[in-house]
Amino acid sequence: MARGKPKNSVDGMTREALDKAESKDFALGEGPKRPRDAATLILLDRQGGKVQVLLGRRSRHHAFMPGRFVFPGGRTDPADARISVAADLHPDERLKLRGTGARASDARARAIALSAIRETYEEAGLLIGTPGEFATRNPGWTGFAEHKVMPALDRVRYVARAITPPGRVRRFDTRFLTAWKADVAVELAEGGPTEELEELAWFDIADAKELEVPLITKTVLSDLEARLTSDPELTPGGPVPFYRMLHRRFLRDVL
Repeated sequence: MARGKPKNSVDGMTREALDKAESKDFALGEGPKRPRDAATLILLDRQGGKVQVLLGRRSRHHAFMPGRFVFPGGRTDPADARISVAADLHPDERLKLRGTGARASDARARAIALSAIRETYEEAGLLIGTPGEFATRNPGWTGFAEHKVMPALDRVRYVARAITPPGRVRRFDTRFLTAWKADVAVELAEGGPTEELEELAWFDIADAKELEVPLITKTVLSDLEARLTSDPELTPGGPVPFYRMLHRRFLRDVL
């Protein structure tokens, strides 16, 4: 286990303690469930010497994390790997996102990163990329074609990973990525087409941790805050905290 864990951390929590802390966020259920790949994007902006993050509130009617402030994100779509981009992932970022084992591949890394970009458009109405002609038959990306934005991945950074503990009805292997507001080519005034997130707003990281956010979100924000202090530009290939349940305890490693 790596040293230097953030103050707001789930590191070391027992399964029982974590179940209790997250009882309002996740429906518990029996049986093994393989975590599905998911991606979420932490959009960053520097204001007055501080870094702000974009968060939106999920409807209180949702079964999954109702009423919580979250980053845009969702399940990874393998088809996203085939989307054309203006600039690809930095090689060091691609290597980190590839992972290891039988499922490791460049296509999986691109799918994860592009899913985060697509979800940010769908949920927040923000198109990350560069102005230019873009054509696709993938229905999830028609907004980029309509607004003439070619998605770009060169500024995307991989900053954390967390696997939902066992015993949840839904489990995800989530990669937390970042990009900068300056990389948003188009901002839709009406927001994203899915309208899944309410009350979209920018918050200083310290203030964001005090909102109604999931415990893992608070932990990742603390990790990100610490990294930005030592590495303000988020150097490619930097350390990636990885949270998962081992032997009934939620532990933190670094990839």
